[in-house]
Amino acid sequence: MNRREFMQCATLLITGASASQLGFTLTPEQERYLANAPDYIRTPVDYLSPAQRRIIAAMAEIVIPRTATPGAIDAGVPAYIELMAADWFNDQERAIFTAGLRDMEQRIPQEYSKPFDELNATQQLDIMEQLEDAASDSPWYDFANVQRQFISDAPFICQIKELTVWGFFTSEVGAKQVLRYNPMPMRFDGELPLSPDDSSWAGTAF
Repeated sequence: MNRREFMQCATLLITGASASQLGFTLTPEQERYLANAPDYIRTPVDYLSPAQRRIIAAMAEIVIPRTATPGAIDAGVPAYIELMAADWFNDQERAIFTAGLRDMEQRIPQEYSKPFDELNATQQLDIMEQLEDAASDSPWYDFANVQRQFISDAPFICQIKELTVWGFFTSEVGAKQVLRYNPMPMRFDGELPLSPDDSSWAGTAF
């Protein structure tokens, strides 16, 4: 099972979403793994400090803020990110995540006289854009690279963005309140017309 398949399994375990809603088919290996895996949906995680949780929550909310629709915090994305870092990252990924989070804890208060989560949204966005500029050489940003394998050496900002998007759009909140949700069996239609105001269907999101 490759890293992306593991990530799909993690999403199902944590969010309780169904494979048909996600728009991918589980491999036999994934099915066996999920059949024997513990219930992660209500498993408590104690990996980050309270201060680190506030930073992760603020970063996730910048990626998907609450507007007329729910944001990342509403969908429980910070807890998803913490569990992924604790139980699903390999050593390399976890080292990058830990170093990036430590940098946010130590550098930002020195430069702004406040921790990241206490800055206003404009300041937070500016910091995250700086992180993106510094990470722009990563293959994570390759054009149209939307179905890539999980990139283990992707920079911290890329980890945050990818986990935020996965955690949000595979959550019940993201699937039912942001995407258009239809619990009936659906088929993939790559030419389904959408108006500029339409969101995608939860069943064809990925």
